[in-house]
Amino acid sequence: MTLQQLRMLFPLFWTFFRIGPATFGGGYAMISLIEHETVTKRGWLDEQELSDLVSIAGSAPGGVGVNAAAFIGYRLAGIAGAVISIIGITLPTFLIVLGLSYLYVHMDGNPKVVAAMQGIQAAVIALIASAAYRMAKTSLFDLSTIMIAIATLLVLIFTEINPIYAILAGLLIGIINITAKMYLGLKVTTEKATPQKQEDRDYLEYYI
Repeated sequence: MTLQQLRMLFPLFWTFFRIGPATFGGGYAMISLIEHETVTKRGWLDEQELSDLVSIAGSAPGGVGVNAAAFIGYRLAGIAGAVISIIGITLPTFLIVLGLSYLYVHMDGNPKVVAAMQGIQAAVIALIASAAYRMAKTSLFDLSTIMIAIATLLVLIFTEINPIYAILAGLLIGIINITAKMYLGLKVTTEKATPQKQEDRDYLEYYI
Protein backbone atom coordinates (compact mmCIF):
# COMPACT_ATOMS: atom_id res chain seq x y z
CA MET A 1 0.00 0.00 0.00
CA THR A 2 1.32 3.42 -0.96
CA LEU A 3 1.43 6.38 1.44
CA GLN A 4 -1.26 8.13 -0.59
CA GLN A 5 -3.58 5.12 -0.25
CA LEU A 6 -2.86 4.95 3.49
CA ARG A 7 -3.84 8.59 3.87
CA MET A 8 -7.14 7.87 2.10
CA LEU A 9 -8.32 5.31 4.66
CA PHE A 10 -9.66 7.68 7.31
CA PRO A 11 -11.35 10.05 4.80
CA LEU A 12 -13.02 7.02 3.18
CA PHE A 13 -14.18 5.67 6.53
CA TRP A 14 -15.46 9.02 7.74
CA THR A 15 -17.22 9.83 4.45
CA PHE A 16 -19.12 6.54 4.29
CA PHE A 17 -19.68 6.54 8.07
CA ARG A 18 -21.66 9.77 7.60
CA ILE A 19 -23.46 8.59 4.46
CA GLY A 20 -24.84 5.41 6.05
CA PRO A 21 -27.01 6.88 8.82
CA ALA A 22 -27.94 9.99 6.79
CA THR A 23 -29.73 8.04 4.06
CA PHE A 24 -33.07 6.28 4.40
CA GLY A 25 -34.25 3.72 1.86
CA GLY A 26 -31.21 1.58 1.17
CA GLY A 27 -28.77 1.43 -1.70
CA TYR A 28 -30.19 3.53 -4.52
CA ALA A 29 -31.30 6.23 -2.11
CA MET A 30 -27.61 6.55 -1.11
CA ILE A 31 -26.43 7.37 -4.62
CA SER A 32 -27.23 11.08 -4.39
CA LEU A 33 -25.21 11.45 -1.19
CA ILE A 34 -22.38 9.31 -2.52
CA GLU A 35 -22.22 11.48 -5.63
CA HIS A 36 -22.24 14.67 -3.57
CA GLU A 37 -19.43 13.45 -1.31
CA THR A 38 -17.17 11.72 -3.85
CA VAL A 39 -17.75 13.79 -7.00
CA THR A 40 -18.99 17.28 -6.08
CA LYS A 41 -17.38 17.85 -2.69
CA ARG A 42 -14.12 15.86 -2.74
CA GLY A 43 -13.45 15.33 -6.46
CA TRP A 44 -12.35 11.72 -5.95
CA LEU A 45 -14.25 10.61 -9.07
CA ASP A 46 -15.95 12.23 -12.03
CA GLU A 47 -19.63 11.67 -12.90
CA GLN A 48 -18.85 9.07 -15.56
CA GLU A 49 -16.64 7.02 -13.24
CA LEU A 50 -19.33 7.05 -10.55
CA SER A 51 -22.00 6.08 -13.07
CA ASP A 52 -19.88 3.12 -14.20
CA LEU A 53 -19.22 2.03 -10.61
CA VAL A 54 -22.91 2.28 -9.68
CA SER A 55 -23.84 0.23 -12.75
CA ILE A 56 -21.40 -2.49 -11.70
CA ALA A 57 -22.55 -2.26 -8.07
CA GLY A 58 -26.18 -2.67 -9.14
CA SER A 59 -25.33 -5.71 -11.24
CA ALA A 60 -23.39 -7.49 -8.48
CA PRO A 61 -24.98 -9.46 -5.63
CA GLY A 62 -25.69 -7.51 -2.45
CA GLY A 63 -26.84 -4.01 -1.63
CA VAL A 64 -25.94 -1.40 -4.22
CA GLY A 65 -24.87 1.15 -1.59
CA VAL A 66 -22.45 -1.23 0.10
CA ASN A 67 -21.19 -2.47 -3.27
CA ALA A 68 -20.62 1.10 -4.44
CA ALA A 69 -18.70 1.88 -1.25
CA ALA A 70 -16.53 -1.19 -1.79
CA PHE A 71 -15.79 -0.29 -5.42
CA ILE A 72 -15.00 3.33 -4.59
CA GLY A 73 -12.81 2.31 -1.66
CA TYR A 74 -10.91 -0.17 -3.83
CA ARG A 75 -10.58 2.40 -6.61
CA LEU A 76 -8.96 4.91 -4.23
CA ALA A 77 -7.05 2.78 -1.71
CA GLY A 78 -7.01 -0.85 -2.81
CA ILE A 79 -8.32 -3.75 -0.73
CA ALA A 80 -7.86 -1.87 2.56
CA GLY A 81 -9.91 0.99 1.13
CA ALA A 82 -12.71 -1.37 0.15
CA VAL A 83 -12.78 -2.96 3.62
CA ILE A 84 -12.72 0.35 5.49
CA SER A 85 -15.44 1.81 3.25
CA ILE A 86 -17.71 -1.19 3.87
CA ILE A 87 -17.16 -0.90 7.62
CA GLY A 88 -17.83 2.83 7.48
CA ILE A 89 -21.12 2.54 5.60
CA THR A 90 -22.50 -0.46 7.52
CA LEU A 91 -21.42 0.15 11.13
CA PRO A 92 -23.63 3.16 11.97
CA THR A 93 -26.58 1.67 10.11
CA PHE A 94 -26.24 -1.58 12.04
CA LEU A 95 -26.21 0.27 15.35
CA ILE A 96 -29.18 2.45 14.39
CA VAL A 97 -31.26 -0.49 13.14
CA LEU A 98 -30.43 -2.39 16.33
CA GLY A 99 -31.75 0.51 18.39
CA LEU A 100 -34.82 1.01 16.19
CA SER A 101 -35.65 -2.68 16.39
CA TYR A 102 -35.78 -2.41 20.16
CA LEU A 103 -38.01 0.68 20.00
CA TYR A 104 -40.27 -0.79 17.30
CA VAL A 105 -41.00 -3.86 19.39
CA HIS A 106 -42.14 -1.63 22.26
CA MET A 107 -43.98 0.98 20.14
CA ASP A 108 -45.58 -1.16 17.43
CA GLY A 109 -48.94 0.30 16.38
CA ASN A 110 -48.29 3.76 17.79
CA PRO A 111 -50.01 6.29 15.42
CA LYS A 112 -47.00 8.60 15.52
CA VAL A 113 -44.66 5.79 14.54
CA VAL A 114 -46.95 4.75 11.66
CA ALA A 115 -47.13 8.36 10.42
CA ALA A 116 -43.35 8.69 10.64
CA MET A 117 -42.85 5.53 8.56
CA GLN A 118 -45.22 6.84 5.87
CA GLY A 119 -43.30 10.11 5.73
CA ILE A 120 -40.00 8.27 5.41
CA GLN A 121 -41.37 6.13 2.58
CA ALA A 122 -42.40 9.25 0.64
CA ALA A 123 -38.96 10.79 1.14
CA VAL A 124 -37.28 7.57 -0.02
CA ILE A 125 -39.20 7.71 -3.31
CA ALA A 126 -37.89 11.23 -3.88
CA LEU A 127 -34.31 10.16 -3.08
CA ILE A 128 -34.49 7.23 -5.49
CA ALA A 129 -35.99 9.45 -8.21
CA SER A 130 -33.16 11.96 -7.67
CA ALA A 131 -30.56 9.19 -7.96
CA ALA A 132 -32.22 7.89 -11.14
CA TYR A 133 -32.17 11.38 -12.67
CA ARG A 134 -28.48 11.89 -11.87
CA MET A 135 -27.56 8.50 -13.34
CA ALA A 136 -29.68 9.15 -16.43
CA LYS A 137 -27.74 12.34 -17.17
CA THR A 138 -24.59 10.32 -17.83
CA SER A 139 -25.97 6.88 -18.76
CA LEU A 140 -28.59 7.84 -21.38
CA PHE A 141 -26.56 9.43 -24.15
CA ASP A 142 -28.17 8.20 -27.40
CA LEU A 143 -31.41 6.74 -28.76
CA SER A 144 -30.44 3.11 -28.13
CA THR A 145 -29.67 3.62 -24.41
CA ILE A 146 -32.91 5.59 -23.97
CA MET A 147 -34.94 2.84 -25.67
CA ILE A 148 -33.27 0.14 -23.54
CA ALA A 149 -34.08 2.09 -20.36
CA ILE A 150 -37.73 2.63 -21.36
CA ALA A 151 -38.20 -1.00 -22.42
CA THR A 152 -36.62 -2.31 -19.20
CA LEU A 153 -38.79 -0.02 -17.06
CA LEU A 154 -41.98 -1.18 -18.80
CA VAL A 155 -41.00 -4.84 -18.48
CA LEU A 156 -40.26 -4.48 -14.76
CA ILE A 157 -43.54 -2.59 -14.13
CA PHE A 158 -45.89 -4.84 -16.09
CA THR A 159 -44.32 -8.29 -15.64
CA GLU A 160 -43.07 -10.47 -12.80
CA ILE A 161 -39.64 -10.96 -14.37
CA ASN A 162 -36.68 -11.25 -12.01
CA PRO A 163 -34.60 -8.01 -12.18
CA ILE A 164 -31.42 -10.04 -12.73
CA TYR A 165 -32.80 -11.18 -16.09
CA ALA A 166 -33.46 -7.55 -17.04
CA ILE A 167 -29.85 -6.67 -16.16
CA LEU A 168 -28.49 -9.59 -18.19
CA ALA A 169 -30.76 -8.68 -21.10
CA GLY A 170 -29.48 -5.10 -21.01
CA LEU A 171 -25.91 -6.42 -21.02
CA LEU A 172 -26.59 -8.62 -24.04
CA ILE A 173 -28.49 -5.92 -25.94
CA GLY A 174 -25.67 -3.45 -25.29
CA ILE A 175 -23.06 -5.84 -26.71
CA ILE A 176 -25.22 -6.59 -29.76
CA ASN A 177 -25.89 -2.88 -30.31
CA ILE A 178 -22.21 -1.90 -30.24
CA THR A 179 -21.19 -4.89 -32.38
CA ALA A 180 -23.86 -4.07 -34.99
CA LYS A 181 -22.78 -0.42 -35.15
CA MET A 182 -19.14 -1.42 -35.63
CA TYR A 183 -20.11 -3.92 -38.35
CA LEU A 184 -22.15 -1.28 -40.20
CA GLY A 185 -19.41 1.32 -39.86
CA LEU A 186 -21.52 3.63 -37.71
CA LYS A 187 -20.14 5.94 -35.04
CA VAL A 188 -19.82 4.11 -31.71
CA THR A 189 -20.16 6.01 -28.43
CA THR A 190 -20.08 4.42 -24.98
CA GLU A 191 -20.49 7.52 -22.82
CA LYS A 192 -22.02 10.95 -22.87
CA ALA A 193 -19.66 13.47 -24.38
CA THR A 194 -18.72 16.33 -22.08
CA PRO A 195 -17.36 19.53 -23.69
CA GLN A 196 -13.78 18.50 -22.81
CA LYS A 197 -14.20 14.95 -24.10
CA GLN A 198 -15.84 16.21 -27.30
CA GLU A 199 -12.94 18.61 -27.80
CA ASP A 200 -10.47 15.74 -27.33
CA ARG A 201 -12.37 13.60 -29.87
CA ASP A 202 -12.44 16.44 -32.42
CA TYR A 203 -8.70 16.94 -31.94
CA LEU A 204 -7.94 13.26 -32.49
CA GLU A 205 -10.23 13.00 -35.52
CA TYR A 206 -8.51 16.05 -37.08
CA TYR A 207 -4.90 15.04 -36.51
CA ILE A 208 -5.08 11.23 -36.76
